Amino acid sequence: MLSHLLRMHGIDSIVLESRSRDYVEDRVRAGVLEHATVELLCRYGLGERLKKIGLEHDGIWVSFGGIRHFIDMKKLTAGKCITVYGQHEVIRDLIKARLDAGGEIVFEVEDLSVGDLASAAPKVRYRRHGAAHEVICDFIAGCDGFHGVSRRSIPDGVLDFYERIYPFAWLGVLADAAPSSDQLVYTYHDRGFALFSMRSPKVTRLYLQVDPEEDIANWPDRRIWEELRIRMTTRDGWSPSVGPVTQKSITPMRSFVSEPMQYGNLFLAGDAAHIVPPTGAKGMNLAVADVAVLARALCEFYAEHGRRVLLDQYSETCLQRVWKVQRFSWWMTSLLHRDPRESPFDRRRRLAELDYFVASRAAMTTLAENYVGLPLEGMLTYT
Repeated sequence: MLSHLLRMHGIDSIVLESRSRDYVEDRVRAGVLEHATVELLCRYGLGERLKKIGLEHDGIWVSFGGIRHFIDMKKLTAGKCITVYGQHEVIRDLIKARLDAGGEIVFEVEDLSVGDLASAAPKVRYRRHGAAHEVICDFIAGCDGFHGVSRRSIPDGVLDFYERIYPFAWLGVLADAAPSSDQLVYTYHDRGFALFSMRSPKVTRLYLQVDPEEDIANWPDRRIWEELRIRMTTRDGWSPSVGPVTQKSITPMRSFVSEPMQYGNLFLAGDAAHIVPPTGAKGMNLAVADVAVLARALCEFYAEHGRRVLLDQYSETCLQRVWKVQRFSWWMTSLLHRDPRESPFDRRRRLAELDYFVASRAAMTTLAENYVGLPLEGMLTYT
């Protein structure tokens, strides 16, 4: 996304990717786009397939006690909504746009390292097909995820880390089953959280709260569907449609922030700098927000003869949004999951909070404003 934004403003970049093109285009991951993310993609010429096959959602259901309650986000936010469009679909659009424009993406790189980060000419080294390569550049954008080399290459003592590990995980499944609801369904149940989502008119994405040490081998398809139906079936008879499971995995839950998000001429973005629990559907959107800020700062640098005001403010600007998103993701996670350490008092308090939440327009508006997405800082103009 960053390379696409920069190219539209005449700035060259090279994208280095450790995986193959097929892998990154086919790996099914997150799928909820905020209102501002959709606006940004469409503004920069990436909206054709998104508008054609993306599933626009006006709200979400929150279910507990066997009853679903609809949160009309579009009505509560003066017309804003979210769009279900898989991350791999966004990646496909971005790769095609970059290659069609003659941009450079190097797939299947190995032994990647970064150096001279505090200098005016930082370096990236890597190997591909056995040959060594070195790129000397003005800036490095560390968009290489939580386990990437960028953050780990910053000297000790520079960064502060903030982390929360949750006492539960998500068992996620992808199923060839037509969605039985046209909106997402978030469920609180005594046995644990469950989420109904979708990826297309024929594919359903579902999640179950499980122990973080759970073995996926203990969850055959029949058990998964039984548990989903126990947790999600409502008094009016609604339940998720059943179909062949094509993918399953267990994902631990954590919140993580690294401060600052920059060192010298290295700028961290996305999961390299922060992780949010997936309950609020914010991970990909937060990464897009980061690079929108970074792209604007780099445009200022090149257009105004080395002016670094926005570059120097990059971390501060991004972290204001990051911590607001962390707060929201923590709140949704805490509200809808059973904590194995909680007391009977905690459980009754949670149920009271859910009762209040679905009866209060103010409370529902707070969720709606955060879920559809905060205003996007650093939105560049392009025509």
